[in-house]
Amino acid sequence: MTSAAEPAQPRPAATPPTAATPPTAVPSASYRLQLQPGFTLHDATAAVPYLAALGVSHLHLSPLLEATPGSTHGYDTVDHTRISEQLGGESALRALAAEAHRHGLRLLADVVPNHMAVPVPERLNEPLRQVLRDGPDSPYARWFDIDWTAQPGPADAPERGRVLLPLLGDRIGTVLDQLVVDGEVLRYHRHELPLRPGTERLPLPELLARQWYRLAWWRLARTELNYRRFFTVNELIAVRAEDPEVFAATHAVLLRLHADGVLDGFRIDHPDGLADPRGYLRRLADATGGAYVVVEKILTGEERLPADWPVAGTTGYDALRRIDGVLTDPAGARRLAEAYEAFLHGGAGPGGEAALDEGPVHGPGPDPHPAVAAALRGRAEMTGPGGELTAEVERLVRIALRIGAAEPAHADHAPWQLRAALRRLLTHYPVYRPYARPGEPADDPGLPVDDAADPTERLVAALALGRLGRSADKDEFCVRFAQTAAAVAAKGVEDTAFYRWNALPGLNEVGGDPARPGLSPAAFHDWCRYLERSWPHSMTALSTHDTKRSADARARLAVLAEQPQAWAADVAAWSAAGPAAPGLDRDADWLLWHTLVAAWPITPDRLVAALLKAVREAKLHTSWTSPDTGYEQALEQRARAVHGNAALLTRIEGRVRALAPYARANTLAAALLHLTVPGVPDLFQGSEEPLYTLVDPDNRGVVDLGALAVRLTDAATPRPGDLAREKLHLTATALHLRRSGPLGAYRPLAAPDHLLAFARGEDVVTAVTRLPYGLERAGGWRDAVLELPPGGPWTDQLSLRDFPAGPVPVAELLATYPVALLTRRGR
Repeated sequence: MTSAAEPAQPRPAATPPTAATPPTAVPSASYRLQLQPGFTLHDATAAVPYLAALGVSHLHLSPLLEATPGSTHGYDTVDHTRISEQLGGESALRALAAEAHRHGLRLLADVVPNHMAVPVPERLNEPLRQVLRDGPDSPYARWFDIDWTAQPGPADAPERGRVLLPLLGDRIGTVLDQLVVDGEVLRYHRHELPLRPGTERLPLPELLARQWYRLAWWRLARTELNYRRFFTVNELIAVRAEDPEVFAATHAVLLRLHADGVLDGFRIDHPDGLADPRGYLRRLADATGGAYVVVEKILTGEERLPADWPVAGTTGYDALRRIDGVLTDPAGARRLAEAYEAFLHGGAGPGGEAALDEGPVHGPGPDPHPAVAAALRGRAEMTGPGGELTAEVERLVRIALRIGAAEPAHADHAPWQLRAALRRLLTHYPVYRPYARPGEPADDPGLPVDDAADPTERLVAALALGRLGRSADKDEFCVRFAQTAAAVAAKGVEDTAFYRWNALPGLNEVGGDPARPGLSPAAFHDWCRYLERSWPHSMTALSTHDTKRSADARARLAVLAEQPQAWAADVAAWSAAGPAAPGLDRDADWLLWHTLVAAWPITPDRLVAALLKAVREAKLHTSWTSPDTGYEQALEQRARAVHGNAALLTRIEGRVRALAPYARANTLAAALLHLTVPGVPDLFQGSEEPLYTLVDPDNRGVVDLGALAVRLTDAATPRPGDLAREKLHLTATALHLRRSGPLGAYRPLAAPDHLLAFARGEDVVTAVTRLPYGLERAGGWRDAVLELPPGGPWTDQLSLRDFPAGPVPVAELLATYPVALLTRRGR
């Protein structure tokens, strides 16, 4: 491994554009800030000088519109007409923009077009309050995606429908005494529900029967809910952004701020929840004159972003998967998966020789891989009887039955047949959703219209693809199927399966593919060239507010894939050394040790919170809706006992220390790749230094940017062993290089094993170590060389050492850092 020493060097100053040189519309790099009551727009303004000195061009702000009180993320909007007063309001946003412009920076804003909060009290969401009061006659009724036909209406208008509100703590008959009429409001604990005018003096049973909403026990939401949600979150009601009037009303403030030059671009949250993503994005492009826009589109496998979307690209999870992949040992990951399976089944030796062959991992029966099987089971459970998305399936069944009633050619498909066909198609659909649009019939290999043996399945697939002509119901089926498919994928895979199969938890990220660990350098180069050719301004990311583990935590875990036998032996030994935990499964133990190593040092509270969320999301032994307190207590006791076992803590600390030189190489390699591959790197707050955070809310805390600003001033000063200074120095150096001008065309360079190298144009070369433990076992670099392009000399901007063009010994090139960022003189 390499030394951490380096010669001192000056930190480049921020270079804001002059008045004659307006900032480019395309960021050179952005920095994500999680705004919340503990870090407001005022705090962001104070951080601008530091972020300019760091070298980014744009600040990437979490959602800005008014959210529920105390929201730490902003995705629970309650008022589209104003910037959140909790964050400082519009005046504070304008002050932030002015300070940013003074330092040559611009602002990007996260937009939440798909849903609003169902807040407590409900009066906080005025459009929704009016719909609850006035029903389908409210001018806001068109705002919300409500299936009014699914619930019988008030007693005096049963044909008009009403909204199910599943907010009661028990069946309504047992809580009637907790409902209080207070003038024009019906109160239930903290809930404040508007009463339909003229009903406030009626006896309570009749009053309830005359409302435009039906109060219900919260457990009925799974099967009877009649408004679309964000995934399975009852507290987030879907907004019909496809309606031009709704789009205009919900985007007016943001578009005005864009027109005023306060905001320069947008991140679009969850486009797969929209009825018509392409139509929405075209409307946004027209309204902004083609502003910089990226979408949080999760691409599965080799899926590509639709070419007809008027966007710069994605928010970067596709880049995360490739960067992590090229730094992961695929053979070692497969061996570790075998050890994991042996451990789960009580094998005497996770790490035993017999369990660690290099063949593919297979699950029982025909499943090609246990991770794939877990994904299929997770999807199937979402739509099965009593599944979390049963209500969404039932909505599709109702639409299909109406189509059959109107057209005999599509009739006589029983509800149970339609449910079964929908469940099969939604379970096996290979990506998030289809993009068929009413009036534009589509083909999709994931929906086999012609190959399905079951006629009901053929009907459902044809309707989903818009292949049977148009009508109001056919158009709605096409749209709703796509939206439901996205929810099934997100909840069944990301939020279920990825918490169940934990062989190498670092692979289980958004858009991840744990069944196919690792990526060859050749495949990595191919993807980089594709990105440069097709989406050159797409965001790239390593850590986000939604990653289950930050990039540096995953960098540690990636080393374990190079040490499968040693790690499996550690897990077995630590499990035996810990206190007995009756009733606790072995998968939870495996996850416990991974979480400790990934986030070390970690407090007991952080550890317990992450583990409890994981097992609740897995829904095997406990869940959010049906908690098993005995199981959860056993898990918590097991986790907390680790911190009370001094001998075990010493072993864990020793393991983390042993991983450190290899994790350092992975951390710096991932950071440099992120900052120099094609695309626009988006840095998550605090990730310019090592960040070992876990799933939200752990990763959404307030970051001390003031302390980072102090450390930036001397980050280039040599401090052997100080990875924080090394990463900060690397980040700032690469960011300033990006700000100085485009990096140039991507060109792979021939490199020896364990080295990944490429040129950007004629004047920049990136070289990073990959699989560092394997490199050490192979005897180091020995006589390996990297051929630097002609026309040197070249300077490594990290160490300020010069190298001639032509063959350079890799051991010499990487004597200071495990990575190099080389430029020609004058760059």
